[in-house]
Amino acid sequence: MSVQLNINNESVVACEAKSLFEYGESAGVQVPSSCRKQGKCRECMVEVTVGGHLLSARTEAESHLPENFRLSCCTNIIADEGEVTCHTMRRGEMKVETGGMGDSSLASDCELKPAVSIREGFVYIDDTQIEEAGGGIYGLAMDLGTTTCVLRLYDLSTGELVATNSFENPQRFGGSEVMARIQYDCDHKGRLLQRTLLGYMSHAIEAFDVDGDDIYELVVAGNSTMRDLFFGLNVESIGQKPYHSLTQIEMDAGKRDSTVITTTGKKLRLPVNGAARIYGMPLISGHVGADAAACLLAIGLATEEKNVCLMDIGTNTELVLGNKNKIMAASCPAGPAFEGGAIECGMPGLEGAIERVTLNGTNIDTSIIGDTKATGICGSGLIDLMSEFVKLDLVDEYGRYQDGSESFMIDTANNIYLHERDINELAQAKGANVAGLRIILQTFGLEMDEIDTFYLAGGFGRHLSLTAAKRIGLIPDLPDKNIEKIGNASVEGASIALLNITQRATLESMVKNIEHVELETDPGFFDHFVFGCQFIPVSTDDPTGGM
Repeated sequence: MSVQLNINNESVVACEAKSLFEYGESAGVQVPSSCRKQGKCRECMVEVTVGGHLLSARTEAESHLPENFRLSCCTNIIADEGEVTCHTMRRGEMKVETGGMGDSSLASDCELKPAVSIREGFVYIDDTQIEEAGGGIYGLAMDLGTTTCVLRLYDLSTGELVATNSFENPQRFGGSEVMARIQYDCDHKGRLLQRTLLGYMSHAIEAFDVDGDDIYELVVAGNSTMRDLFFGLNVESIGQKPYHSLTQIEMDAGKRDSTVITTTGKKLRLPVNGAARIYGMPLISGHVGADAAACLLAIGLATEEKNVCLMDIGTNTELVLGNKNKIMAASCPAGPAFEGGAIECGMPGLEGAIERVTLNGTNIDTSIIGDTKATGICGSGLIDLMSEFVKLDLVDEYGRYQDGSESFMIDTANNIYLHERDINELAQAKGANVAGLRIILQTFGLEMDEIDTFYLAGGFGRHLSLTAAKRIGLIPDLPDKNIEKIGNASVEGASIALLNITQRATLESMVKNIEHVELETDPGFFDHFVFGCQFIPVSTDDPTGGM
């Protein structure tokens, strides 16, 4: 037997019928696991991209996984020769945005009023005595994204940011976007998406250099689906009109005062204090979730006099428009293209991803994350490349190659290319965002040039070239001075809610007065979407005539 196994960009020769897990270990790849190869924790998943036919038959423990996903501890190499390529759900160091606005964290500047305190030798959460104080008091703020997850660890006695950690959301075996995960969760029993996420999150928490028993609160921000899956709620109602969380349905029926969810560390079996409060931030409405709500704290919208617009670009793009007197919000189902999903050679912002592209005549200059060969192209590289295409007139406004070809070779040596189908995926993602922006402005009664500050949130937004994004019509064609990149505003807002309970209460009250704009019911949505799909600047004039 001599099979080459490539796992997380590490290679090893398989000479005997051992499992992918064991070969991964021998190649120095840390395969996530809590049950140590017993097939019970279901964390050691790998996605097989090459050579699936060289592997042993699927076991009963793998029945919940789609075709290309396997449990590495249950999967052996059985062929005598060939090549197998796979990667774990944690493929390596991601270029994940853990920072917030500017060079320093807004959370570090807010007044320190955490829910957790030490009084007369005892730890309290609010006014409930938990236990005798024996160590420090720490808290976690989490941005739970569809693609990536970010954790911040704070010392609640000082407000100091102690450490950060990030990882890919391992739930992608259930689909790359929220509707797919809702369907998966409905079709499979046992809360598999929740269990897998909590397993990975436990490893991330354990990596912090503090005693887990000293962590007394965790504040979670995420879109409606991600937040509810984390807490183990049934998410079926979020996948059907009017797309409401069970918490929203219960609040509307007068059964609860807020969409906030709370539970304990013990109930979720997280490696924190058993009595720790796990606090799920409030939702706005529908698919406009707790991540968008957290962004409102980050930009200080409760006291904002000017007209501001926030766009958090991702698999599910959130839009918020307004000021302290009037706020509207909408959700745009953009899909995974911005994060490398649904693109043939696409990938997230991992080592090996092409993140910058410049075309100089026949020369293609690229910048790659990490000191390694290119293995794909991530979202920022995709936007750069399309901008170069538009600038050099290599594509028309519909994204079709002017020379009649079907694809463009970015990196011949590593066979990385962009097909017209990929351009279409990007066009539709962009079109949904532009349609959302046009409709929310129209509903609010504002012109685009009346936006005083346009906040571009999220890790994807932080790494975008404004020139490229405006050229292809991804963001409005406003002066650069009116556009502010604010990084991961969701984890910033979660941090503020962790460190200041007054701000937390302000947010819980504010979200109840936000008007949710349902884009799909707007009669002009299709026209706005079609115009938005074109690779042309988004002008202040409405090309549909305000339909």
